[in-house]
Amino acid sequence: ILAQTFQDFEVLLIDDGSPDRSGEICDEYARKDRRVRVFHKENGGVSSARQCGMDHAQGEYTIHADPDDWVEPTMLEELYRKAKEEDADMVICDYYTEEKGKTKYIVQKPSDLNHETVLCELLFGQLFGSCWNKLIRRVCYDWYNVTFPLDFSYCEDLFVNVCLLLNDIKVAYLPKAFYHYDQIVNISSLVHRSPVLLLNHEKLLYEKMACILPSDLFAKVYPYLLFRQARWVLICGKPFTHNFTEKFRDLKPCLSAMNIPFVHKIFLKVAFGFFPSVVHIFSILWNYTHRR
Repeated sequence: ILAQTFQDFEVLLIDDGSPDRSGEICDEYARKDRRVRVFHKENGGVSSARQCGMDHAQGEYTIHADPDDWVEPTMLEELYRKAKEEDADMVICDYYTEEKGKTKYIVQKPSDLNHETVLCELLFGQLFGSCWNKLIRRVCYDWYNVTFPLDFSYCEDLFVNVCLLLNDIKVAYLPKAFYHYDQIVNISSLVHRSPVLLLNHEKLLYEKMACILPSDLFAKVYPYLLFRQARWVLICGKPFTHNFTEKFRDLKPCLSAMNIPFVHKIFLKVAFGFFPSVVHIFSILWNYTHRR
């Protein structure tokens, strides 16, 4: 990050109560480079850390980066140039994934730059909900009273982006990738979380979307919110699969038209179309294929 070709920026490092030497390392960087500011706080989770950064940010635009990943040196220069050229509130770019020594380019081009279209495509899973491939005008958070939800430790970035896109903000797209997302490290951190906890966060996301989205917009994304829950329901197994059967009746007629992998559609139709014992077998298979 400090090797960026664009020089006029600040780096806010948030030490979220780390028990190792992370805080000391942050302080060392602050002593070496005046652009670095460090904030030490009690552990409050990822949303709390992101909000701490937003509360202290002073720049015209903001972007987030996670400690597991890395960025190309022209990221800020090119994103900022695009933001100024388009007078954009949000600039979305492509990104790279890193897995087992292989780099993959992931395109993130919205089908339309209308704020509502981008919002839907985030919840449809067609666009990634992260904050690290989106440069956002900082005052938008203040104008629309958007903050990171402290009761989230999963999908907090998706939720915040949806809250911003509920408003008529100007979105631009830059067809370049700068951010390298380490899938091994990030998937590993998910695997070590309780799947029941992650399912509960999906339910919380569903409840929050039901509260903040207009009814017509919620109707569009409703099947996708159920699909997000269904994935974790299968990983959790009994009794969650049995309890989800009623909701699957709403999801099933929508599956054919949904833009999700065909194998997922078949998996869910077969899994919830049989008796609980068969559902349990599919839960084991889904768990194995998605968490190995």
